[in-house]
Amino acid sequence: MRHNFRELSSWKVSFNLVKEVYLISKKLPNDEKFGLKSQIQRCAVSIPSNIAEGSGRTTDKEFLYFLNIAVSSSYELETQLLLCSELFNIEVRELIEKLEEIQRMIGGLKKKLLNTKI
Repeated sequence: MRHNFRELSSWKVSFNLVKEVYLISKKLPNDEKFGLKSQIQRCAVSIPSNIAEGSGRTTDKEFLYFLNIAVSSSYELETQLLLCSELFNIEVRELIEKLEEIQRMIGGLKKKLLNTKI
């Protein structure tokens, strides 16, 4: 079953988070351009991208697979943001809160998909 990713709250919130992550990443030192900066941007982009990719798959099982990747990327991004905070004293609390919201939203979507199978 295909889903319109643009209508999914988890996609909308994670899409907006990407823009915020790009703004935060500008605060990183130039020598992190190919290190932490690049990594946090890729992780951030991975979240809505995997939600979108999964939504286009033909089965809910396939969609669940991509939702798992999206939530895994969110945990990876959370770790990297915590590193930004510790290493470069960048305030990331609000971004972490948004990530936690996204994680809950993806969890709810996964539950909904699993419950439709019963």
